[in-house]
Amino acid sequence: MTSTSTATIYTTTESPVGSYLLTGVRDASAPGGVVLTGVTLQVWSEDRNRPVARIDESWEHAPEEFAHAIAQLQGYFAGDLKEFDLELEPRGSSFQRRVWDELRKIPYGSTTTYGKVTAALGLDRVAARAVGGAVGSNPLGILIPCHRVIGANGSLTGYADGLATKEALLVLEGVLPEPLA
Repeated sequence: MTSTSTATIYTTTESPVGSYLLTGVRDASAPGGVVLTGVTLQVWSEDRNRPVARIDESWEHAPEEFAHAIAQLQGYFAGDLKEFDLELEPRGSSFQRRVWDELRKIPYGSTTTYGKVTAALGLDRVAARAVGGAVGSNPLGILIPCHRVIGANGSLTGYADGLATKEALLVLEGVLPEPLA
């Protein structure tokens, strides 16, 4: 995919789990005219006060450009949308992109484990930690569904946007019947 512009544009949007920072580049051929490069909670932690997403001063604020992506996220959070029609261009190493491609195969309303992702990639079990590292560095949370990866024992293991967010997303998708806490 070749973008028509390499300048980063951004906006923010509210969701039931917090305020998200969306970043991307303009591309007239992409759905909505934007290729997304990042979807990150702006603030998270158990007390919701640790900033994690920062806006670079060189980025252009372009909220109108993200209307299609925001509508899709709103549909997801309303429980009406199960598959996204968005073009994604996550920035990472070839290994990370390979892992993220595998994550995109996890269907809405289901989970898998780090071990199963590792096996699907044809890697030895010892690579599960490296796979976990790639899962944790996913810049397109929700869209590349890293929240659907759980521990081998069924536990909700680490999530870049916080375990409470992971839990809320899995409840939304019907994987968990209600919040655990």
